[in-house]
Amino acid sequence: MKILFSGIQPTGKLHIGNFFGAIKNWVNIQHDYKSYFSVVDYHSITIKYDPEEMRERVMDMAVNLYACGIDMEKTNLFIQSEVPGHADLTWIFNSVTPMGELERMTQYKDKAQQNAKNVNVGLFDYPVLQAADILIYKAEVVPVGEDQVQHIEFTREISRNFNSRFGQTFPEPKELLTKTPRVLGIDGEKKMSKSLGNDIGLLESGEEIMNKLRGAKTDPARVTRNDPGNPDVCNIYSYHRLVSHEDERSEVVDGCRSAGMGCVDCKKILHKNLMKVLDPIRDRYENINKNKVSVREILTQNAEKCRRIAKQTILEVKEKMGLNPLWKI
Repeated sequence: MKILFSGIQPTGKLHIGNFFGAIKNWVNIQHDYKSYFSVVDYHSITIKYDPEEMRERVMDMAVNLYACGIDMEKTNLFIQSEVPGHADLTWIFNSVTPMGELERMTQYKDKAQQNAKNVNVGLFDYPVLQAADILIYKAEVVPVGEDQVQHIEFTREISRNFNSRFGQTFPEPKELLTKTPRVLGIDGEKKMSKSLGNDIGLLESGEEIMNKLRGAKTDPARVTRNDPGNPDVCNIYSYHRLVSHEDERSEVVDGCRSAGMGCVDCKKILHKNLMKVLDPIRDRYENINKNKVSVREILTQNAEKCRRIAKQTILEVKEKMGLNPLWKI
């Protein structure tokens, strides 16, 4: 089986953009590969944070992922900082990474603007750590959204640079684009984000979600109930594509175009179908969260497995780089 790697930052509560844009895809494909999924806490320390909150967010993210359907027994879910090889390989990759390649990374420019008072080396070196995350397991497949394609191209470049200098060691991983690459927030303008306040939380109650949907942006052409609309430009309909059956989507399309259905009724149908997806996740989360000791044990076991694999990769790399001469004596 091919090896797959992907990671997610413990940035707080998940929203449906995280789920439909990435995690649902992970759940669907996890058994098609030898899968490694990581809570990438090293990536999260490049911006200011509260240490106590970080501990809680890391564990909560793991519980969330298991609640969403990541297999506790067969899939390697682990915490990035518990596998030191990620940082080791990052430093090694720094030595084969041209500054110009890092300077052109668009995500660094965005993050630097968002964190103007804390532009640190970690923000700049972020893509190298991401490449190490992937290549330390010699992953061949990386499920990502469109905004991460540049990082996978960068990872392939690092792999080529290392292989060219020290001999064939790493594969050139391919991105596996998700079917739902981008989920807009309820403002209908920007990508869903908790920091922007335009999100629908994965674990929110039905009442909380309905309150958010009531104020969510629809087709601006529908000023009154009798105005016909165009579902293709309606953000609410984009959510219907994620959760509603084809028959109900057709009903919504016809009702919108003919003004036979108002936006309120459209949102009620969406809410019903969205909760069919989210209610089981919330129930599983509550059950799993009652036994965090077991979750901690699983994460520890997975980290041990990953450390063994990472150690093999680091030893191979050091051998090829001439960093273990005493072993020859």
